[in-house]
Amino acid sequence: MRIISGTAKGRRLGEPANVTRPTSDRAREGIFSALTSSFGTFAGVKLLDLFAGSGAIGLEAISRGATEVDATDKNQAAVECCLKNYELVKQSGATGKFNIHKQSAKDFLESLETPKNYDVIFIDPPYELENEYIIDLLKIIISKNLLKKSGEVIVERDDKWEELIWPKQYEVFKERSYGRGRFFFARLI
Repeated sequence: MRIISGTAKGRRLGEPANVTRPTSDRAREGIFSALTSSFGTFAGVKLLDLFAGSGAIGLEAISRGATEVDATDKNQAAVECCLKNYELVKQSGATGKFNIHKQSAKDFLESLETPKNYDVIFIDPPYELENEYIIDLLKIIISKNLLKKSGEVIVERDDKWEELIWPKQYEVFKERSYGRGRFFFARLI
């Protein structure tokens, strides 16, 4: 697994052993291509990566110029891996701030007292996690006003999993498949 573009392009990232299912380089390349179409540049972008694992999504954003990334994972090995990977990306000259929070996705969202106004919220839970949990996260994002009006939420699910029923405040405007993963891009209506 490597950083695809930006100041840390080509740097190899570590992975926490037997803890996560990393988003493949090919899938990340597709996700960031789609985001580049939406935002043009990552300068000034704030991203939230729920279920961060190795931190690859957030660190790719930092490498491309994102200002700030909040990442959550409740697994200690994943948190340590994210910190090591962030140090690697910082050595390349990337200046964005990467905050890793050792909490579940829901606990992190519920703990936020002031809106962060993220440009991108990436939700990549374990495939076996029930859709109800993801729907709860999507509702909290709305109730806490965490997504900018022009922002995007991306949810990854197993292509064999039951269809996710989105809260009515979201519009799914794009869908991509890479291997077993289906990525849904949504924005607020």
